[in-house]
Amino acid sequence: METRQILETIKMIEEEKLDIRTITMGISLLDCIDSDGVKARQKIYNKITRLAKDLVKVGEEITSEFGIPIINKRISVTPIALIAGASDDKDYVEFAKTLDAAAKTVGVNFIGGFSALVQKGYHKGDEILIDSIPRALAETERVCASVNIGSTQTGINMDAVRKMGEVIKASAELTKDNQSMGCAKLVVFANAVEDNPFMAGAFHGVGEADCVINVGVSGPGVVKRALEKVKGESFDMVAEVIKKTAFKITRMGQLVGHEASTRLGVKFGIVDLSLAPTPAIGDSVAHILEEMGLEVVGTHGTTAALAMLNDAVKKGGVMACGHVGGLSGAFIPVSEDAGMIDAVNKGALNLEKLEAMTCVCSVGLDMVAIPGDTSAATISAIIADEAAIGVINHKTTAVRIIPAVGMKVGDNVEFGGLLGHAPIMPVNPFNSDAFIARGGRIPAPIHSFKN
Repeated sequence: METRQILETIKMIEEEKLDIRTITMGISLLDCIDSDGVKARQKIYNKITRLAKDLVKVGEEITSEFGIPIINKRISVTPIALIAGASDDKDYVEFAKTLDAAAKTVGVNFIGGFSALVQKGYHKGDEILIDSIPRALAETERVCASVNIGSTQTGINMDAVRKMGEVIKASAELTKDNQSMGCAKLVVFANAVEDNPFMAGAFHGVGEADCVINVGVSGPGVVKRALEKVKGESFDMVAEVIKKTAFKITRMGQLVGHEASTRLGVKFGIVDLSLAPTPAIGDSVAHILEEMGLEVVGTHGTTAALAMLNDAVKKGGVMACGHVGGLSGAFIPVSEDAGMIDAVNKGALNLEKLEAMTCVCSVGLDMVAIPGDTSAATISAIIADEAAIGVINHKTTAVRIIPAVGMKVGDNVEFGGLLGHAPIMPVNPFNSDAFIARGGRIPAPIHSFKN
């Protein structure tokens, strides 16, 4: 690497908030299956604490030696519904507590995989796990849950969509003394991916190796600063600048991923090319879009700007890395992005525009706070809309929504840390009760004549 490039990278880290957002160790728990729940949980605890015992230490060593900040060290595991389903247990809260205890022992801040995959239907373990989610999230600190309710191949499980609206409401109620925090650790997916390193939706898919390291990069501040140098230039130039910047960011992710996997003695999985914002000033995806010429994110042109940003990031990142995966796109969470929060407060950004934006980016409606009296059916309908976008367009979409108990439009919910704070956004006042009550399954879309 040339001296100029080294200095450039140092500047990106020191002044433009470039960091590695997370190194996530994916651990298969398939060999922990046991008909005795107590024995299964002991195997789970033993395997996680054995494989991840040096994860945090190695992350800190790399930060210290290379000067590259690694913000989070996390773990994802095989969906617990698959593991616990072999036992005779009637609820899986104890499994969540085991994951929580293992996470605390090794020092990671989140562990994902209290999950079920029900896109086509339930098995016994799925039903028990989904019923256990509200208590599991309320009674643990670091466990994250996710449920995949649809896919392009199978359609949308509307029974699961209806159920998840009720589960989100119950999670909000059980954690109402903590700003309904349980909902911030729960994601409902369509087309969920098996190697996503980001929380709260990370789980370790059954097609993955026994233990891998996946890396998630960040870098909205770096992209924005790069675009400041081409003010007024055409979009050809804007796309070129974003591609080159994404290449540099991803190179750093590739370096950290290989170094971590080598030191931990496990396989290197993928780099997730996502631009992940934080509530800190200068680390906002919304501000990148505004740098392109939008007065406030959410105004007309926002969807086009986001589509171009996503595409350019992927083009630049793919060149820099041997294996990319995960969600790979720009995150647009409301509470975790200072620009998004400002846009909501100014009235420029609403739920409908956010939904439109998710047609062209990864993830979906993320960290959106709504009034606490929103009905379960309305939440289910929001999930169904978002799942339809993912299923029809063959992409991942998700909903992480917080009906903040006791709060109304105009209030502000405070989560703290990277989860930030969010203004309560209004939902459509007309109900979808009869639509959600139908249940059943929306068939998979036809693939042959897309337009």
